[in-house]
Amino acid sequence: MNPGSHLTLPRRRLLIIALACWTGYAVVAALVLGDRLGSFDAAGLRYFRTAPGTVPWGPPGLIEVVRGWTALGGTLLLNLCGTIAVAAMLLARLRREAAVLAATMLSGWVFNTLVKSLVGRPRPTIVSHLIEAGGSSFPSGHSFNSAAVYMSIALALASLSPRRGLRWSVIAGAALVSALIALSRVWLGVHYPSDAIAGWLGGMGWALTSAALLYRPAR
Repeated sequence: MNPGSHLTLPRRRLLIIALACWTGYAVVAALVLGDRLGSFDAAGLRYFRTAPGTVPWGPPGLIEVVRGWTALGGTLLLNLCGTIAVAAMLLARLRREAAVLAATMLSGWVFNTLVKSLVGRPRPTIVSHLIEAGGSSFPSGHSFNSAAVYMSIALALASLSPRRGLRWSVIAGAALVSALIALSRVWLGVHYPSDAIAGWLGGMGWALTSAALLYRPAR
């Protein structure tokens, strides 16, 4: 694939999906700010526990597996994956793709951090936390940033492939990985379900919007 490759995903389709994600994000945010998701969030947190102070149901060792999985959405691994992806694109002389990816990751982190500080929602205390977590709760930073970073990388890779099946497999894989990271935050008790849902939708919307607006249109 030569360095001058154009985005092979249609801009209009990306924008439609992004709009759907942002609409969902706005709806969840409005419900949270209106304090209308208390029962839903409580039920979601308790779903995995037989009692508030117990560990979630599942086979022995599952806690460590989920802790490891949630680390994929942590600052260290996201920055590492993003840096490697940007460096690889620069080495391949894909300067535009590298710049878009770097800008998307950095601006997404700033946006989500700003929203978290403005909302200032406390962490849930309904069930015990199974991992250390600080800062405000809404929206989930792990959920937002993992969706934004992994989906941005997937879209950059997809833009270089002429094979439709491969493109959508990569995109679906990134969506699934980030969705499971969002779920892990609820399973570990450090986020309400609405935090994780909004974070994932926002991160997806951020990556899709960036790709649609900043990449060259498909030929």
